[in-house]
Amino acid sequence: MDEQNNTPLNNVATPTDASMPASDAPVNPTSMTNNQLANQGVPAEISNETATTPLAAEPAPVTPEAVTPAKTQEQTFGKSELLNAKDILLDMLGMDIGNMVADLGAGGGLFTLTAARIVGDQGQVYAVDIIKNSLSEIESKARMAGLYNIKTIWSNIEMVGATKIPDASLDYAMLVNVLFQSKKHFEMMSEATRLLKPNGKLLIVDWSNTNPGFAPNNDMKVDKDSLINNSAQINLLLDKEFKAGEYHFGLIFIKQ
Repeated sequence: MDEQNNTPLNNVATPTDASMPASDAPVNPTSMTNNQLANQGVPAEISNETATTPLAAEPAPVTPEAVTPAKTQEQTFGKSELLNAKDILLDMLGMDIGNMVADLGAGGGLFTLTAARIVGDQGQVYAVDIIKNSLSEIESKARMAGLYNIKTIWSNIEMVGATKIPDASLDYAMLVNVLFQSKKHFEMMSEATRLLKPNGKLLIVDWSNTNPGFAPNNDMKVDKDSLINNSAQINLLLDKEFKAGEYHFGLIFIKQ
């Protein structure tokens, strides 16, 4: 794929496939952003949709005892109470300076921004989403944080070959809190695998506990064993399985 398809922060790359939805089409629940879904049923005063604090620098580590839920959501766009992106990317995945990364289904951008800080100016992070507003929000947050190594790409990751990133160009691909929104898990994993270099790694994080009121419906819960079975068909080898948080599981696959 041509590099010109990957636009920098002040533009959003758009797919050319005719089957892509119009940007102003109604959004159904299966295509809502991670933040929108996470905020269903959450009171407005603690919803991350009300957060207005700019991201000037990486937030200091916080604990539930030291900070209120509303403060935590403001600092990290609604996910810090559920997932520690920095620990997952550094300790579990092994991300490093200079890596090429794609956050597929980037949503509110927590993992995109965290990855951008880790890989630095020598690396590149692609934020991919089907919701244009999500991409615009990520661009704004990145500018406020002084991060200029992020490129936003508008694409449908359920379609293999749709994402305008060169084949076999990534060290890491991420599917974080996104598989539960779709039934096309195999296609999404295949698209991620297409973009990975040999020995590149795919990170999957999704809901393991859907009982809390802020979690998605139980019928949207992802079958972890099914993902592992899918991996064998697309040259992925399970490298690590871990508990990503109180409500999430984590899987790391290596492309063969």
